[in-house]
Amino acid sequence: MTVSRIHRLTLTHFRNYRAASVTVRGDVVVLVGPNGAGKTNCLEAISLLSPGRGLRRATLDDIADNQGDGSWAVSAEVEGALGLATLGTGIDPRTEAAATTRRCRIDRENVGSAAAFGDHLRMVWLTPAMDGLFLGAASERRRFFDRLVLAIDSEHSSRVAALDRSLRSRNRVLEQRSADTHWLDAIERETAELAVAVAAMRGETVTRLAAALAQRSTDSAFPSATIALDGWMENALRSEPATAVEDRYRTALRDNRARDAAAGRTLDGPHLTDLRVIYTPKNMPARDASTGEQKALLIGLVLAHAYLVAEMTGITPLLLLDEVVAHLDPSRRRALFGELARLGAQVWMTGADPAAFVDLGEGGEVFEVDNGRIAPRGG
Repeated sequence: MTVSRIHRLTLTHFRNYRAASVTVRGDVVVLVGPNGAGKTNCLEAISLLSPGRGLRRATLDDIADNQGDGSWAVSAEVEGALGLATLGTGIDPRTEAAATTRRCRIDRENVGSAAAFGDHLRMVWLTPAMDGLFLGAASERRRFFDRLVLAIDSEHSSRVAALDRSLRSRNRVLEQRSADTHWLDAIERETAELAVAVAAMRGETVTRLAAALAQRSTDSAFPSATIALDGWMENALRSEPATAVEDRYRTALRDNRARDAAAGRTLDGPHLTDLRVIYTPKNMPARDASTGEQKALLIGLVLAHAYLVAEMTGITPLLLLDEVVAHLDPSRRRALFGELARLGAQVWMTGADPAAFVDLGEGGEVFEVDNGRIAPRGG
């Protein structure tokens, strides 16, 4: 089993980091410091070395520090599925095109997109922004689940983005008073193909993740959940051929043109899928569980997913855990550290209070973050 690891991380003009680097030797990295020091910024930088838009989904012009020329860069020496490599990403505003395009490099050679990083590293993260997942909109849960799929299939986000573009194209044609039916037929054929591809990978992932969650002990500090996708296409693909589901969706798109034109959007498809989560110990929807139960449930879900990524890809993912231990009692903290040790992943954690990590013992490297600087604690 290959373990995703970062040995050295370098940040240039990235948010509040004008120039910073950190070299790590172990598999548990703890960043401590006051609120606003830049701990989450550091994790965000790492997350940009994976397919997708990072853990904040920030726009490119939000990332550069306000004292530079708009450029920024993240580079890391990593050990992953293809051995040692240097991954880098950022923008260079020296030309107009470069200022609006994120560049990605592997061993200083340009690559087409961040999807190529998935050949080297796999990543899973948990942030405070996810705490309201079970109470939020379906779109938030769908985005969360698509991120889980992306950790397994690095092309998933490209397919989701292509489906969104195809749906927007269809909507624009429907807005026309005399829509070209031949053009609509072509768009809907493409939309159906993309929709089935997206739904199929979601369906495979939810089936495998549900099985992994079922193996978790109900008396664990981070107990099991029962999960399912609330989307007819994902469920249909469990028993029907992909071609049949594709034909059915294409027919539905054609039959619902007038309705969708009136609504200004497509009212059927996997872009509306929701993730249903049941808190197993009490057999109730996760949205009805207490705040503490929801937190434990979310951690359990992410841990099960990390094991699944390792099983399906042969690559133990790197974990980014932002402020995860802050609201855990001491017994749950110890339980979390034990789970992480069994997983065998490299883990980057943040927190304001160094005392919250005392149970890591000598197994963790602690770095102090303050005002755009990262230094070994006590060093």
